[in-house]
Amino acid sequence: MVNWEDVRHFLAVAQSGTLSGAARSLKVDHATVSRRLAALEAALNVRLVDRLPRSCRLTAMGRQVFERAMEMDAGAHGIARLAKAGHAPLAGRIMLSVPPVLVTHLLADHLPRFRMEYPDIRLSLSAHGQRVSLSRREADVAVRFVQPDEASSVARKIGRMDFGLYAHRSYAHLSTPERWEFIAWDQTYADMPAQSWLLGIAGDRPVACELTHSSEHLIAVRAGVGVGGLPHFIGKRDRELVAIGEDIPPFARDIWLIVHRDLRKAPAVRAVMDFVAATISQDQDLSRR
Repeated sequence: MVNWEDVRHFLAVAQSGTLSGAARSLKVDHATVSRRLAALEAALNVRLVDRLPRSCRLTAMGRQVFERAMEMDAGAHGIARLAKAGHAPLAGRIMLSVPPVLVTHLLADHLPRFRMEYPDIRLSLSAHGQRVSLSRREADVAVRFVQPDEASSVARKIGRMDFGLYAHRSYAHLSTPERWEFIAWDQTYADMPAQSWLLGIAGDRPVACELTHSSEHLIAVRAGVGVGGLPHFIGKRDRELVAIGEDIPPFARDIWLIVHRDLRKAPAVRAVMDFVAATISQDQDLSRR
């Protein structure tokens, strides 16, 4: 069996290039480094380092073992992060990134409850739809409509957001579908699936205006500007709106909760994840998976 302490001393030699340099970096004596290196070579039955008068040089096998040892070192640091996260208190600043539609029309209303339950957690809630990197700590937890492909992230589907067509109940062309005018997304979200769905329904019928966020679409629909594509959890609850277009193709976005695998056990991070998942699961128009 390979001893991790022997590997750690070998790494120090490979990185510093001398036994004395490795000893200084590890805060041990020269003899300890030499003994640990010899023990690793004996365990593997191969020479890893050529000991020169003023330096140490890796052999061909030594270079290959060095690459694997670096992976072991990264794994050891990962274990340390997990242990630290597991002992972290229910306090601190947690960065949560969520699409604007879910912040404005859902999560913001539930923040008082979270604050009451976790007064020592400072929730930094960022409402934007752009992708963030959890590896670079651009957020600790994220909610997205697309399953992530980062190997370092852990994701689970926590809901589904279904869309439908809505208009104000006094919309001038409510009963004449051929005269409907549509409220589309602007160029910021021109490539998103909801835009393709809406424009596919519109066909040759005109687009009345283009807006960025669903909250703006809701205002425009309520003002009678035209027909909008809204999530059901918004449209169904507005008494001024009516659902139209019963024969339109269905459209929905899955809701994914994402966290870096090294932080998923941290109590404060866990509390934020549970808050988001519970809030969405309690909404009957979002809880379907």
